Amino acid sequence: MNLFNISLKLKGFPTGKAKRDLAAIQSKNIGDYNAYLENKKTEIVDYHLKNNPFYKEFLKGTETSNWNEIPVISKADLQIPLQERLSEGFTPKNCHLHKTSGSSGAPLIFAKDKYAHALSWANFIDKYRWFDINAATSKQARFYGIPLNGIGYYKERFKDFLGNRFRFSVFDLSSTEFDKNIEKFKKTKFEYLNGYTSAIVQFAKYLKEKEIILKDICPSLKVCIVTAEMLFENDKQLLETQFGIPIVNEYGSAELGLIAFNNKQGEWQVNTEDLCVEILDENDKPVPLGSEGRIIITSLYNLAHPFIRYDIGDIGSLDESSTIKSPILKSIVGRTNDIVVLPSGKKAAGLTFYYVTKTVIENDANVKEFIIEQQKINAFKISYTSKKELSEEKIRAIEKAIETYLEPGLDTIFERKDHLKRTKGGKLKQFTSLIK
Repeated sequence: MNLFNISLKLKGFPTGKAKRDLAAIQSKNIGDYNAYLENKKTEIVDYHLKNNPFYKEFLKGTETSNWNEIPVISKADLQIPLQERLSEGFTPKNCHLHKTSGSSGAPLIFAKDKYAHALSWANFIDKYRWFDINAATSKQARFYGIPLNGIGYYKERFKDFLGNRFRFSVFDLSSTEFDKNIEKFKKTKFEYLNGYTSAIVQFAKYLKEKEIILKDICPSLKVCIVTAEMLFENDKQLLETQFGIPIVNEYGSAELGLIAFNNKQGEWQVNTEDLCVEILDENDKPVPLGSEGRIIITSLYNLAHPFIRYDIGDIGSLDESSTIKSPILKSIVGRTNDIVVLPSGKKAAGLTFYYVTKTVIENDANVKEFIIEQQKINAFKISYTSKKELSEEKIRAIEKAIETYLEPGLDTIFERKDHLKRTKGGKLKQFTSLIK
């Protein structure tokens, strides 16, 4: 019995219609697909202009016949009571309510009408099938955060029961906990892993220490899907080696659902079925394929709440091989609010700093995890967990790499900790800038 799908239907989500409509969208040829996207963009703007007082005021004086003139909307623009952002006919009781994690700032409460939410789920289910996974019924080893008490805790546990998944802790990454994980994998026919990159990578490192290949002790495993945090190439290779299964990178958000998903060729295929993804420069103008810019996304079906040309806060690029029907996400280089601003005036994505340090700091397998915080224009703090203190030689090598890839004259301090601070949801924020 598919308890998850039954629960969605009982709550009024039209999952059957969503699956049929998704298949119809995907069957369109390239010529028809362009017309489909243009029509849906026009329709969603017109709908919210007529039915959403907030969005009508937001677009006041805008010529909406030119898509590129429609203003980009940010999370800051939406920081007003939810009731003031809902379209006419929608209330908190007749649509799906959710909120962002708040890992990049204040959390945002938002709404999706039930059809839009069902279509988002249909898209996840469709992409998981690429790897022979039924998102509703396949047994999942889930590495996600969870509220540690209260109603939220029991709500997530109930959802785990409906979704046929077992949740592993991302708050306790100790050897004792990992030993328990290993025993659970030996006894359970998991079909896939899903969850936060950093926690799954730490589990893989422990398996390497123990000389264990996960598929050897859990032969039913088919794939590992990582999400919510950056996956570096050397970490991907580690996961492939220690798990013995394909590693898939998923890019999504609470507000919009699935944004991009690794296809069988390892490319990040962008979801164009119910989203429109653009890459814009600082002046809200489209950049050429291959160039980096702000990732701007439109939800083509959400009638309850306007996410039209919404700045999700990430920086990335589309591959030069992208087509209207199948854009390929070439890279995500970080978040717009996590930019390194240097004394010379130079700017760089925060993950550039993280990546430079990572290439030096993890070669000897001593350091387990680390995060970087920009405290002043020229001062950075690197907090890390490790078996032993970093040597002076290693510190000098890191400082040399920072000087080479960023600029000379930067001050860095190193602090060894027992545990690194995670968000309430369990994510590890790899770079944070305290510079306004």
